[in-house]
Amino acid sequence: MPKALITGCTGQDGSYLTEFLLDKGYEVHGLKRRASSLNTDRLDHLYQDTHEAGARFFLHYADLTDGSSLATLLHDLSPDEIYNLGAQSHVKVSFEVPEFTADVVAAGTLRLLEAMRRTGVKCRFYQASSSEMFGSAPPPQCETTAFHPRSPYACAKVFGHHITVNYRESYGLFASSGILFNHESPRRGETFVTRKITRAVAHIKHGVQRKLYLGNLEARRDWGYAPDYVRAMWLMLQQETPEDFVVGTGEAHTVREFVELAFARADLDWRDFVEIDARYFRPAEVDYLCADVSKTRERLGWEPTVTFEELVRIMVEADMKSVETRIKGGAEALQVAGEWGHA
Repeated sequence: MPKALITGCTGQDGSYLTEFLLDKGYEVHGLKRRASSLNTDRLDHLYQDTHEAGARFFLHYADLTDGSSLATLLHDLSPDEIYNLGAQSHVKVSFEVPEFTADVVAAGTLRLLEAMRRTGVKCRFYQASSSEMFGSAPPPQCETTAFHPRSPYACAKVFGHHITVNYRESYGLFASSGILFNHESPRRGETFVTRKITRAVAHIKHGVQRKLYLGNLEARRDWGYAPDYVRAMWLMLQQETPEDFVVGTGEAHTVREFVELAFARADLDWRDFVEIDARYFRPAEVDYLCADVSKTRERLGWEPTVTFEELVRIMVEADMKSVETRIKGGAEALQVAGEWGHA
């Protein structure tokens, strides 16, 4: 039975990857951080799974800022595959906490690679690189496009990417990076723009929110469906040799297009509810990201299965259902602090 270790397993990608690997027959181990409130909601259904898959899933306390905890875990588990998805991944927040972002995203990757090297664990390593590394580089962006990061998060990801290549070339580690373009789902964090939009649509439709405040509506992104992208991660580690791959759809759409489609799904005119707020503009904008996935299609045989329009529909319908369920639960379910104010 293959054994995988996932950092960031409580996040969007980590939860989908956990499910994917369990379906493949893996034993899956994930990292979780100590917090005053529970942060495993995306994985709770696996805890409740009394079948064989649920018995192959384990969570461990460890942190990318604590190299000793990583080395101990690798020594004890001896995983066959490591997926490094853990990060402070919010671009806007990275401008406010740049040092913390660099510690987790950049140095955290180094700590994990160094733990692999020092413990001598023979495994395959996946690094979650990001399209944000391309920044202002002209599209389409591919594996050989020069990086021009435009945020502390992107800069930290560039370091993580290059240190992964360095350990691969210096120590012969099987270490591959997936340069993933934006990928979304109903499990996307509520402060990320796509989920912020679809959640607001559901709230506005049910009369519990009045306005949606956004920043740059003209930013163009290559948006895909998160479950498709975790399949690409796994495929990278099944290759004979480690390499880096760009993963995206090859299509770019503006935030405005996403807004229009999302509100249309609820029979609403977005212009009646959306206002621009300068607080949501980045200090340095990334205007246009679009993937050239030629290598990934050819080498991995990977293709996205969900279109942009389908992605918006999936997310809006999920948030509509969630709000309807909470409304039926009574008034108390609607009084979560700050939930129904500015999205």
